[in-house]
Amino acid sequence: MKKLGTIIAVTLALVSINSCKSKMTEVNPLLVASENPYGAPAFDKIKNEHYKPAFEAAIAEGRAQIDSIVANSEAPTFANTIEALEYSGRTLSNIGSIFFNLNEAATDSTMQALALEISPLLTEYSNDIMLNEKLFARIKTVYEAKDSLGLNAEQMRLLEETYKGFVRNGANLSEEDKTKFREVNKELSQLGLQFGQNVLAATNKFFIQIKDSAELAGLPAFVKEAGASEAKERSLEGWVFTLQNPSMGPFMQYSENRELKEQLWRASNTKAFKDEFDNSTIVKRIAELRIQRANLLGFATHADYVLDVNMAKTAGTVNAFLANLLDKTLPYAKNEVAEIQKYANSLGFKGELMPWDFSYYSEKYKNEKYAVNDELLKPYFKLENVQQAIFALADSLYGLKFTENKKIPVYHPDVVAYEVFDADGKFLSLLYMDFFPRASKRGGAWMTSFRDMYVQNGVEQRPFVSLVCNFTKPTENTPSLLTHYEFTTLLHEFGHALHGMFAQGTYPSLTGTNVSRDFVELPSQIMENWAVKKEFLASFAKHYQTGEAIPDELIEKIVAAKNYLSGYMNVRQLTYGINDMAWHSLTTVPAVDVEAFEKAAIKKTQILPAIDGTSFSTSFSHIFAGGYSAGYYSYKWAEVLEADAFSLFEEKGIFSKEVAASFRENILSKGNLEDPAELYRKFRGRDPKPEALLEKFGMKK
Repeated sequence: MKKLGTIIAVTLALVSINSCKSKMTEVNPLLVASENPYGAPAFDKIKNEHYKPAFEAAIAEGRAQIDSIVANSEAPTFANTIEALEYSGRTLSNIGSIFFNLNEAATDSTMQALALEISPLLTEYSNDIMLNEKLFARIKTVYEAKDSLGLNAEQMRLLEETYKGFVRNGANLSEEDKTKFREVNKELSQLGLQFGQNVLAATNKFFIQIKDSAELAGLPAFVKEAGASEAKERSLEGWVFTLQNPSMGPFMQYSENRELKEQLWRASNTKAFKDEFDNSTIVKRIAELRIQRANLLGFATHADYVLDVNMAKTAGTVNAFLANLLDKTLPYAKNEVAEIQKYANSLGFKGELMPWDFSYYSEKYKNEKYAVNDELLKPYFKLENVQQAIFALADSLYGLKFTENKKIPVYHPDVVAYEVFDADGKFLSLLYMDFFPRASKRGGAWMTSFRDMYVQNGVEQRPFVSLVCNFTKPTENTPSLLTHYEFTTLLHEFGHALHGMFAQGTYPSLTGTNVSRDFVELPSQIMENWAVKKEFLASFAKHYQTGEAIPDELIEKIVAAKNYLSGYMNVRQLTYGINDMAWHSLTTVPAVDVEAFEKAAIKKTQILPAIDGTSFSTSFSHIFAGGYSAGYYSYKWAEVLEADAFSLFEEKGIFSKEVAASFRENILSKGNLEDPAELYRKFRGRDPKPEALLEKFGMKK
């Protein structure tokens, strides 16, 4: 179930938060109906002191709703039990969506402390529902009579998912094991929050300040300008570079200062590792608790537990998938690294390339080989132009229109809210866009929702979707200009947004992006393909100063370079997936430390020298503070799906309304209404071809 699943995921997975002590002096905006258009959240009225009393009131309301279901003297039916349960806790779900989403994008010390305080309350609430014997008895009664109830396909899906969700959350356990299950969930929720808080703190603490301009050698003007702007924001002289990707990435690519690059690289690869924010103990404890929970539920490992409801189904399938892909791509990756090594040596570099050298020489070689680089491309990818181009692409494919609405409150001045209208003019969704880094925001890019789509009492509630990124901020002299990679990232997240915005269905737990982990990345990753399509690039890319359209020869270079380092990048992603599966295929946690375990797990993927005293597991928020445990493989899994799916666009035309309509009908709008493999077959007319990904990257089988 979504609302319960969301609460569990939120309390077990999401990042940091803090406490509030001021008293309420006004109506709590979290507990009254919003007066904003479409019922949009009243971000302009919500204060930290509103959260705890709102959570407490919403939990009490949710408990009363559950009690009412259990106390119903009538025989259990789909309507009085399954539907009633599905719609219970909506207030709590809405409050939780606001609080935990803001805790990732606009947090402070008060919210972080408050999250640690609220987390046990939510875990207890969720456990009390999932482990409620009388409630489960009613659900089981309906489930066992399912074939005689005359349910439609969506109702049957909800019933089966609800029953399965309760079983997977301990409903069939003995009283003794239920107690253990509660304890494990409670500790996991706390540890997941603490893990995320530590990563954010470690990321924010480290920075490099440069006072001597000689140490800026090699940096393009846009990198120096961003560094100066960061220093100014911190009231420091000179230039400042941080561990945030828009700052660190270009520095590593262009700086000629090897010593500073090593400092940055080591800081990034020791985040929350053997420092004041050390997550080493937390990593091992989370792994141990996940094993305990899996064992209680009859699974040998956490991976077995997670994958039981994914497309892949078993750990064996995932491990074989990763191993096969590694076997196919590793030779290409090794050849690419050897080529860069040879190139670096030709320029006078002595010895073996270290990890902190690779970005610099690979970027330099790319520029020489393809005559294309970020410095050359960024002027043609002004953020506002890119955004409007993506909106235009959505219009071309699906007929969508986007209108900024300044009357809709936002949670930070950087955020912009849009109304999204369908081709027939009907309101489809709200879309919040939040693009720039700040200390209160975790790194990376993601899509989330403040409200899911559902229908209750005949009234349709359309979704509120949010895109959160960390792109280079505009400066006094220059607008925000994206690298081609950042442009691709925005397309990726917009694909998730389409999945959320196109949602159709009745029940919130089955709509939008509430699908299996290894299917959810299909809508996002397929959008990345347009980033290297000439027709699309030519439609919008123009120089931010002169207005000159991007030259055809530059587009040709982008297309020619699209598979540059594809072997290396594939192996890098496989490294994360293999490490994830190693942690979550354990039956017991070994006595070795985190670094030793990690290095043993990823030994076969090593194509650059392993550096002692580093670990990425301690900052691997996807799997230890997010929802991707035993699920990171899904990026590559879904990449096979999208490579095969996009080939249909290439056959029919990349702006084909016919293919887009089918993709919307069979994939984007369906959520979890049907089995994902069946949905894919309806779109493609067959199962995906496993070789599609290798063909996309120009690699033979």
